[in-house]
Parts: sequence; structure tokens; C-alpha cells
Amino acid sequence: MVKRNVFLALILVTVVTAGAYAGTLKGKVSSMTKSGVVYVDRIAGKTFPATTVPYQIDQHGQSFEPRVLVIPQGATVVFKNSDTVAHNVRWPAISGDKSLAHNLGTWASGDNRKFRFDRPGVVPLLCNMHAEMVGYIIVVPTPYYAYATPAGDYTVRDIPDGHYSVTVWREGKPAETRQVTVAGNTDLNF
Repeated sequence: MVKRNVFLALILVTVVTAGAYAGTLKGKVSSMTKSGVVYVDRIAGKTFPATTVPYQIDQHGQSFEPRVLVIPQGATVVFKNSDTVAHNVRWPAISGDKSLAHNLGTWASGDNRKFRFDRPGVVPLLCNMHAEMVGYIIVVPTPYYAYATPAGDYTVRDIPDGHYSVTVWREGKPAETRQVTVAGNTDLNF
């Protein structure tokens, strides 16, 4: 009985402690265009393991699906061609750094290519075959992010309490970064 009570006490302390140090960041992003992402930027002295599960972007109907994809730093994306025509995937830069430009080449219907994104930043996707095809990958350095709704609402859950730089990316607008101290439920509007 004593062992059981000690075990239950440890579980209770773990649950209470975990809840006390995790917060929720929510708010509204104004001037929304088509898409928006809110994420916690780098945390000094903290790294996060890369996921081994690949993400996917499909080329279908001569568009990238999804048009905007958020992935953690170190994740791999599989680019699939579901159209009946050949497609290409390239990006001219990552967050404006042209030295990170890459071209995966052109491939036929049913084929795919993979790429691992080790640097955080905004990756604008293009297709040399179809100029109207545009997409974005947002590579984030932490697991704390959320897509904004078309109305601009967002909620980032389970952020440990602390002080952070939080960035919003909106399609067609410059990124905006703000400082915030998360303590439980915290509001931050952009």
C-alpha cells in the first residue's frame, strides 16, 4: 500500500509540475493575406531532435498542396508529382540567402524527390515548368508553432513558461518578430 501511495504521489507531482510550466500563446494576426504562421524562434542553449517522419508536398492540379507547409528544422520533405505532366521543384533562396538555392530537377508523373531542410527559414517553392505554381515551406527551429486562420487567429500550445522571440510569417509581407514572456495563458497580437 505504501509503494502504491508513493507511486500515485509521484504521478500527481509529475502532472501538476508539467501543467505549471507549459503555457498557451494565442492572439490575432492583422493584415492577413492568404496564409500565416506564428512560431517561437530559436531558444538559446536549446535544441530539438529532428523528426524521422517525412512531410509531403504534392504537385496536383498544377499547384503545390499544401501551398504552405510548416516543418521542424531537420525534417525531410517528399515532393510528389500526382499530375499527368512533368514538374520541377526549386527554390531561389532560403530567407533571402541565395547561397541556399536548390533545384531538385524535373520528374515525370508518379515520381517523387526528397530533401532534408537543415536550416530554418522561409523556402519559396517554384516550378520551372509552370510559372503559376508557388508554394512555401516554413522551416522552424522549435516545435512551438501554429497556422493562423484566414481571420488571423492562432494558438500555440504547450510552450514552457519563459521569455521568447515569436515570429509571424504572412504570405506577401515581411516577417515580424516580437518579444513575449509566456506564463500560463498569454496573449500576443501582431
